[in-house]
Amino acid sequence: MRYKLTLEYDGTNTLGWQRQLDGPSIQEYMEKVLEILSGTHSEVAAAGRTDAGVHAIAQVAHIDFDTNMETWKIREAFNANLRLLEAPVSVLDVEAVSDDFHARFSARGRGYIYKILNRRSPSVLQANRVWWVPVELDIEAMRKGAEYLLGNHDFSSFRAAACQAKSPIKTLDKLDIEKIGDEIIFTVEAKSFLHHQVRNMVGTLKMVGDGKLKPDDIKTILEAKDRSKAGATAPACGLYLNKVVY
Repeated sequence: MRYKLTLEYDGTNTLGWQRQLDGPSIQEYMEKVLEILSGTHSEVAAAGRTDAGVHAIAQVAHIDFDTNMETWKIREAFNANLRLLEAPVSVLDVEAVSDDFHARFSARGRGYIYKILNRRSPSVLQANRVWWVPVELDIEAMRKGAEYLLGNHDFSSFRAAACQAKSPIKTLDKLDIEKIGDEIIFTVEAKSFLHHQVRNMVGTLKMVGDGKLKPDDIKTILEAKDRSKAGATAPACGLYLNKVVY
């Protein structure tokens, strides 16, 4: 049987989703538990390969598991073993799916949120959960700049050098920016993203917010198709995978 798992995790002390040789990963924790439960090692595939330090509110993975257990019992069994491993992962939901379902390749869209804590004082309670920016940011200017990024574009200026995507052309469906208390929250949605695309866009829009760039500079940077023209990559700690659409 194939099962779809919805996961929540804290990426702070991991090397991201994908299994690595030099440190813990979310995939490694999940595969260890699956091996404990099934007696054999098999891959756990996910909708998105989040980077080191990036969190997930609703990551989606799938497993092939020969069992007669009810889905809620699979969830409980995973969580019990994840706690024993002291893994920063929780299985929120388990659903039986067809054999042709694939967490990554069946996905029609993905959504991320990015959180900036915009106040003079740092946060103890939200350490490693937000990007702390003590300089006041102009949210309206950032919104104007963000408008240039919506739609279908060559996003080479916001693409990491190590990106393995075949094409830099992507369609950005949503880029909303709202302020809730001391937090500025970016909500970003697309079918798929380039490596570091969201963090590079946020890092560049932050420069619009603090006055280092004008809103229409975003258009110039986008058209340059040159990563060196955009801002620095925003820290991983503020990024959350929060939505996968099938």
